[in-house]
Amino acid sequence: MAKSISIEDGKAIYRGLLRMNKGAVYSKAHVQCDALLINDESTSYTFPHDEIYEPTATFAHEATVGRIGTEELTYLRSRGGLSEDEASSMIVLGFLDDVMKEIPMEFAVEMNRLIKLEMNKLGAVG
Repeated sequence: MAKSISIEDGKAIYRGLLRMNKGAVYSKAHVQCDALLINDESTSYTFPHDEIYEPTATFAHEATVGRIGTEELTYLRSRGGLSEDEASSMIVLGFLDDVMKEIPMEFAVEMNRLIKLEMNKLGAVG
């Protein structure tokens, strides 16, 4: 799994190699790339390179791109009384939930603070 967040004129590029050699009978692989774009200037590209040498092997590649939009922000603000910065931070933290569960608690707490700080610096997004 690969996750990326692009902000301002940021570009996220995934280049990955998956090789399944002959003899990896009935093996399965799934590659997932998720990207979150904070604004209209951000971009994300995925360039997978797959080498499958075993005819019984199964492989899938999935790529998704999402954007923080005014609809999402308006919904969160209307339901929870959140500011735009708080709603944006909530969307970003939700996107990173899988990552946050895998890292040690001390790092997750610091990452949470850093994301909120960066989102506050941005001001209005969407």
